[in-house]
Amino acid sequence: MVDRTVDLVIFDCDGVLIDSELIACRTAAETLTEFGFPITLDEYLGFVGRSARDIQAVLEGRFGPMPTEMRATERRRLFARFAEELQPMPGVAETVAALARPVCVASSSDHERLDLTLGVTGLAPLFRPHVFSATEVARGKPAPDLFLHAAGRLGIAPAACLVVEDSPAGITAAVAAGMRAVGFVGGGHCGPAHAERLRAAGAGCIVDRLSAVTAIAG
Repeated sequence: MVDRTVDLVIFDCDGVLIDSELIACRTAAETLTEFGFPITLDEYLGFVGRSARDIQAVLEGRFGPMPTEMRATERRRLFARFAEELQPMPGVAETVAALARPVCVASSSDHERLDLTLGVTGLAPLFRPHVFSATEVARGKPAPDLFLHAAGRLGIAPAACLVVEDSPAGITAAVAAGMRAVGFVGGGHCGPAHAERLRAAGAGCIVDRLSAVTAIAG
């Protein structure tokens, strides 16, 4: 990676700060299939990193309109599972402390979900009030809008931002925003080929521990 000053580290949430992607994707695939829209867990994992509205658009293009009852059932089940099962990634607090510079969250999740996930894992105090959702911008990842929005809100130039992402969509968004992109493969959903997918999307380096981000940020 090119050596540049890092004034802001932007973390994705799901799959980076919290080990949530397998829980979320399994819940979505189970609920869709139950309601007559069969999709496998592996297929749904392909949506990782994208906003709910973008995922819904793709699914409705494949299956037709999604019933409101189904979406409500999925969200209720997901929030219940998060409350019982969700864990933070190892080393989040230590990494944020060691970075000793501004940090924020830029997530495809909506604020209600972010309030829950950051709350139950105890991570909210590390990032509030600088938690940004794709619901705040016109286009979600892989468009650069969310990352540019986050940097703009903190008054930091994109070239001085480092993004930590676990999805190809997120890496693509970071690169499009003119930011350095670190691919994170420490989540439970990351298989053997995941690192290569992140590299192909433009990740300058790959890490499997959040603590490694400190050395990269410099």
